[in-house]
Amino acid sequence: MLKQVPHKIYLTEEQMPKQWYNLRADMKEKPEPMLNPATGKPAVKEDLYPVFCEKLAAQELDDTTRYFDIPEPVLDFYKIYRPSPLMRAYNLEKALDTPAKIYFKFEGNNTSGSHKLNSAVAQAYYAKEQGLTKVTTETGAGQWGTALSEACAYFGLDLTVFMVKCSYQQKPYRKNVMQTFGASVVPSPSNTTKAGRAILAENPETGGSLGCAISEAVETALHTENCRYVLGSVLNQVLLHQSIIGLESKQAMEMIDEYPDVIIGCAGGGSNLGGLIAPFMQDKLLGRANPRIVAVEPASCPSLTRGRYAYDFCDVGKVTPLAKMYTLGSGFMPSPDHAGGLRYHGMSPILSKLYHDGYMEAVSVRQTDVFDAAVQFAKLESILPAPESSHAIRTAIDEALKCKESGEAKTILFGLTGTGYFDMTAYDSYLKGTMKNVIPTDEQLEENFRKLPKVNG
Repeated sequence: MLKQVPHKIYLTEEQMPKQWYNLRADMKEKPEPMLNPATGKPAVKEDLYPVFCEKLAAQELDDTTRYFDIPEPVLDFYKIYRPSPLMRAYNLEKALDTPAKIYFKFEGNNTSGSHKLNSAVAQAYYAKEQGLTKVTTETGAGQWGTALSEACAYFGLDLTVFMVKCSYQQKPYRKNVMQTFGASVVPSPSNTTKAGRAILAENPETGGSLGCAISEAVETALHTENCRYVLGSVLNQVLLHQSIIGLESKQAMEMIDEYPDVIIGCAGGGSNLGGLIAPFMQDKLLGRANPRIVAVEPASCPSLTRGRYAYDFCDVGKVTPLAKMYTLGSGFMPSPDHAGGLRYHGMSPILSKLYHDGYMEAVSVRQTDVFDAAVQFAKLESILPAPESSHAIRTAIDEALKCKESGEAKTILFGLTGTGYFDMTAYDSYLKGTMKNVIPTDEQLEENFRKLPKVNG
């Protein structure tokens, strides 16, 4: 008789990866370069120094180094909460009556409640190493702001967080956690920056967006002494740091002699998805394996499934470098729904390129369907998932049901990016039946596409 796989598969502390993996090194066709908005030419690392820490700027533009050593102080912090468990969803499999095996990588076992801490620790470390005293950032649902506030407290940095206004209002306790760790939290758009005032002048009632908050955070960093801006998703450097998720996942699956047929992750800016798929995508790029990779995004903010592959600004205020990515337009204002951290107008340039070249798929899902899956999963697996994570759960369930119909015993791996204990306003809306699905029309999207920067390529 075959030995049953345990519910939780842990690596030991000694087995935890000591390097991050840079997916771009194995991409035959690299993502298009960032462009300096002032010159229209490819950005060099010196162009990024006023905004980013120097070593992070170097990581951002590196297309050739396959592995980066994780600094010892970062590894020491990681050991507080890593390695994270790979888990088998036995109860969900049974309830679905599927022959599929469903695994998930659970990143919620830390105070921030999400995977965001993996990059927050790294970015705070590099800021401290450079001798900086302050950093600024944005946060959507609050996971990134929480994670960075922890990391900054640990390394002794001052932090200002611009939190998307609708999330600031929906999740007051996220704000309190950030403040507990010493961060200053500002609802965005705000009157504290030129970019924020301009946005409020045009739309005083706006609930904000990640693009708005990025503009305010960058502006503040540029006008604050000894300060830099750090970002929790989208950027190449962030996907690099998050590769520890996928590296651990692959090691754990090898321990139980498994390999995923389908890998599923929620997709907003791309940090979790890029980290989860990194070593499996490496196998695909090098011809060693051919897993299906599926990005899941909210129907309210469908950058991959309905966006344009074009150069665009990463923020509403148009102060960041231009990146070629799938985008809805930097001015796109998503509905104030409960997709939280998935409310970003664009997608990671790395993931955008891989999707454009056919290495991965994308689907969009409605938030009521997402919460159907979230509640079902919570009841069966006793973990309350974050709304973002529940997009992956929704699609994992759908894939498992397809296996039930076909009789195929596929192995499914999805990323459970975090817990939903600060998202009870969203769960309350779902349980009361007041949650609505808001999906942009083609006309609304076209209006923003017409405003995309005119860039050759």
